Amino acid sequence: MQQFDFSDLDLNDKDILVTGGTGSFGRAFVRMVLQNYKPRRLIIYSRDEAKQHDMAREFGYVLGEASNVPLRFLIGDVRDKERLELAMHDVDYVVHAAALKHVPVAEYNPMECIKTNVQGAENVVAAALACNVHRVIGLSTDKAANPINLYGASKLAADKIFIAANHLAGRRPTRFAVVRYGNVLGSRGSVVPLFRELIANKADALPITDPRMTRFWITLPRGTSFVLSCLSTMQGGEIFVPKIPSMKIVDLAAAMAPELPVKTIGIRPGEKLHEVLVTKDEARMTYDLDDRYIIAPAFAFWKAEYSLGPTAKSVAEDFEYASETNDDWFSAEKMGDLLNEL
Repeated sequence: MQQFDFSDLDLNDKDILVTGGTGSFGRAFVRMVLQNYKPRRLIIYSRDEAKQHDMAREFGYVLGEASNVPLRFLIGDVRDKERLELAMHDVDYVVHAAALKHVPVAEYNPMECIKTNVQGAENVVAAALACNVHRVIGLSTDKAANPINLYGASKLAADKIFIAANHLAGRRPTRFAVVRYGNVLGSRGSVVPLFRELIANKADALPITDPRMTRFWITLPRGTSFVLSCLSTMQGGEIFVPKIPSMKIVDLAAAMAPELPVKTIGIRPGEKLHEVLVTKDEARMTYDLDDRYIIAPAFAFWKAEYSLGPTAKSVAEDFEYASETNDDWFSAEKMGDLLNEL
């Protein structure tokens, strides 16, 4: 699957910080940055020392030893604003990937979800403004559009915090934007590792919450390249949405194990049948840019500063970008090829 173009972005000799950097996205982001650039520092900010240790070994970095790998590993939590400020000194770019992401876990632990996803976003904004970071981009989710679960609602709140933060910047150079996309194929917490584990353990069926369920899908490399491309074009205030395929979960199961039957187990708390990346209420502020949509903020500052370019066009007033009405669908063969790549 073709990656998004980020050739206009220059990260050479720059300082970059990734919150939640030991997660699936963080590792893929670090790998892609190191393959394409020579940053001065690439800072991994997370709270799990074991994951940091494993990631350091993966990339050939050993604390205390001379190394050509520009990685730095900082233990910290996005709930800790003071620690974030210390981490962001002299940083040029921040990618905010830290979050509590599991829908049932958030439903069962609501205050912990709010502390990390909402208050954490507020702390990232405050620290970036205090340190005059150049650009900050937050990773969101399709579940933030018309949310019905706490995870989605908390990410919607985080998105609003990031967009409104552009008002707070004043004469500072700091600008904030958001990337919103769907399920990441093969990432921790997605259904793919679960299905693979069940298949390896000779399960007699694969569990499906509902045979009608559809989801948007994106690969880690494509998601990472999309974030980099948005970093190169963002002016502040946008929500970037990639154009990506949909697939039924039942078809995904068939692609992974065509010989196994599926077992319907019912929708989990907070789950939707289908996901939305651009809602009808957002359509009047949404522009089509060939390989993506941009949801513009409803603030005057954006129109004054941003140039969409000659290919951009407004979407229809009743437009909705939803997984069940998407024009682009994964076939079982295409999904099988992608899973083999993973």
